[in-house]
Amino acid sequence: MFTQTLPRALAQRVLGSDLVDLLTGPHGVDRYTELVTPTWTLGEARAKVVDVRRTTPRSVTLTLAPNAAFVSRNTVKAGQYVNLTVEIDGRRHTRCYSPANAEGRSHLELTIGRHDGGLVSTHLNDHAYRGMVVGLAGVGGDFVLPARRPRRILFVSGGSGITPVMAMLRTLVAEGHTQTRGAEIAFVHYAPSPAEACYRDELAAMPRVRVLHGYTRSGDGDLLGRFGAEHLAAAMSSPDVVFVCGPNSLVEAVREHCDDVRSESFAPPVSRSRANPTGGRITFAGSGIDVVDDGRSLLEQAESAGLRPQHGCRMGICHTCTRRKTAGTVRNVITGAVSTQPDQDVQICVSVPVGDVDMAL
Repeated sequence: MFTQTLPRALAQRVLGSDLVDLLTGPHGVDRYTELVTPTWTLGEARAKVVDVRRTTPRSVTLTLAPNAAFVSRNTVKAGQYVNLTVEIDGRRHTRCYSPANAEGRSHLELTIGRHDGGLVSTHLNDHAYRGMVVGLAGVGGDFVLPARRPRRILFVSGGSGITPVMAMLRTLVAEGHTQTRGAEIAFVHYAPSPAEACYRDELAAMPRVRVLHGYTRSGDGDLLGRFGAEHLAAAMSSPDVVFVCGPNSLVEAVREHCDDVRSESFAPPVSRSRANPTGGRITFAGSGIDVVDDGRSLLEQAESAGLRPQHGCRMGICHTCTRRKTAGTVRNVITGAVSTQPDQDVQICVSVPVGDVDMAL
């Protein structure tokens, strides 16, 4: 094939030329190269699933080989997330997941927990296979290790929140941090049961790391009950820094008992209508639809109106739902920031109208 006989760098220059772009219009060269190799694209970041492991009843671990379009543009730090896109019944759906591999690896490892009612997580748990091609984009997040590594670190995670802190731990081990004089690392993980505790065997075999498990639906773990002063004392007294990822309740409990806490919560904000909706009119100009504001997010009101805007996390993290506000005022319910200027991009999953709003949707 053309891409196999030419050196890759030369093939990329040829396929990226203006002449080839003209000849392959309007679809672009990626629509043709993907017929040869689905991940061989110039513009679209993709990855091939090269390994699938189902080590717990409610999770699947995927090893992804990203293509050059992703690798050339992105560096994933331990603790950050990537936007994963899969096609289900002819429609593309995007969700954000934090890789669990150490920094600098050529492959990405995603452990995806099954969430009841979760379309993408359920699909991947049931149907992911070797050779499957997925979309990748949008590396982000500031839940990362500081450049100057702390000496005494406590990691705390709950459920699928284990993946970003697992990436941090693996990175520190790979760097030899656990061998550094005075270094101390403890890891506390909460799961419903031993069978649902991801990475349990690897953590048990990890040298110079104190690992404690708490099982919320059984009494046979190292820790009983919820995180509190006793759990902190058992893991590490007075850590220099604590990294915690999990449900909001876990993050809040850690913050209550620890000083320097770096956190990430994977639970979306509670969706509820405001007590006094503005009653303004939301105009979805691109669709010719307008509705009266009922207090919910722009995304929820668009969906109720029969629209299907692309979205991912529904938490204000992945930015997949970002759309152009052409007029009016909206407020971000996470940050409190207010957008008043025309022609501004807003995240519609966490933005609510303040009076009349026009959206290019």
